[in-house]
Amino acid sequence: MAKVVTLGVHILDILGRYVTRIPDGQHIDLIEQIRLTVAGTAAGTAVDLAKLGAEVITMGAIGDDELGNFVENTMKRYGIDTTNLVRKSDAQSSATMLPIRPNGDRPALHVLGTNASFEERDVDLDVVAAADFLHLGGTYLMPKLDGEPSARILEHAKEHGVTTTLDVLAVARPDLLEVISPCLPYIDYFMPGLEEAQMISGLTERSDIIRFFLDRGVGHTVFKMGAGGSSIASRDTEELRIPAFEVELVDSTGCGDAYCAGFIMALSLGWPLERAARLGSACGSLVATGLGSDAGIVDLDQVVEFMESAATLPLEG
Repeated sequence: MAKVVTLGVHILDILGRYVTRIPDGQHIDLIEQIRLTVAGTAAGTAVDLAKLGAEVITMGAIGDDELGNFVENTMKRYGIDTTNLVRKSDAQSSATMLPIRPNGDRPALHVLGTNASFEERDVDLDVVAAADFLHLGGTYLMPKLDGEPSARILEHAKEHGVTTTLDVLAVARPDLLEVISPCLPYIDYFMPGLEEAQMISGLTERSDIIRFFLDRGVGHTVFKMGAGGSSIASRDTEELRIPAFEVELVDSTGCGDAYCAGFIMALSLGWPLERAARLGSACGSLVATGLGSDAGIVDLDQVVEFMESAATLPLEG
């Protein structure tokens, strides 16, 4: 069983569907469903990895509050090792309100909370060094860890033979490239959404963006493109394009995190890149069928059966 450290952003999501408007004044609209879920580019990926059968150790910061209790207790129920979650008293746990639209869109109202307090000294480097994989999730929403501190953690992992993956939560700011540049030489699989990669690089064409990051030291680019599937490339191989699967979209929350989980799990099983990307795509597609980032996935066997039988969407571009 692969040992995976998921390090970074931990969020409590409060989701409701379907929301078509905000009621005027103090009026009430009735909706179909409201859920609380553990989410974020580290925590959401951790939950999906645990469902797939990985041994998961999570690292991040939560508040000394009921939101933090929910995050920790829920992760424990999935069998995730939460020993390295740190409690912070200077801020509330990070949380997001997500009014899900009928087309699956998810505008977000977010409190940065304790993700802003998570820092290098909170990370047990010995635990990182003993893992098979380190997934760093949430660059740009962890101001005390972003940049050089993250690069030092990734470098430490690489020095100890740990495979490194990284996902971002890019926001519009002028220093996107400056913040992530120190990390790039230590990332085996760079896994942002294509739009995020465009924002960071300032480029628009996928082939140019691939070259941009590979030239800066990334081992592989893994760009997630929603219904457009995904793209995997390295210096030694031509770009692979993997389609998304055809499903009835309920909510796109957490699809990218699920893709990362599937991809990492497949790598841990020794699968080739194309099949790893297909498992990632299957995980992301399944999550889209329910409300919240923990929806859709039951276990590895279920995802593989879906991957081998479900129809795929056409590739474009």
